[in-house]
Amino acid sequence: MAFDIAVIALVSALALALHVVLFLLVRRWMDRDLALSFAGADADRRAWMLARLRQAKVQGVRRRELPAWLERAAAEYPAAATDQPSA
Repeated sequence: MAFDIAVIALVSALALALHVVLFLLVRRWMDRDLALSFAGADADRRAWMLARLRQAKVQGVRRRELPAWLERAAAEYPAAATDQPSA
């Protein structure tokens, strides 16, 4: 009887841990997709936005404030990098 309870407790704990890990991974993917949505197809701008996302995490920007923070960061993208040399 005790062995049955131990097995049920262990499996329940593992299932809960799996759900927590999946939840955290999905949140990370959503934040990354949000940052990349402000970058478009430009590879340099994508790298810029991913760096700004890391900066937001370091600064402790709350999830509720993250979209606005990333939008401001996208607006601050260096203008010199967006200007194409004319031929």
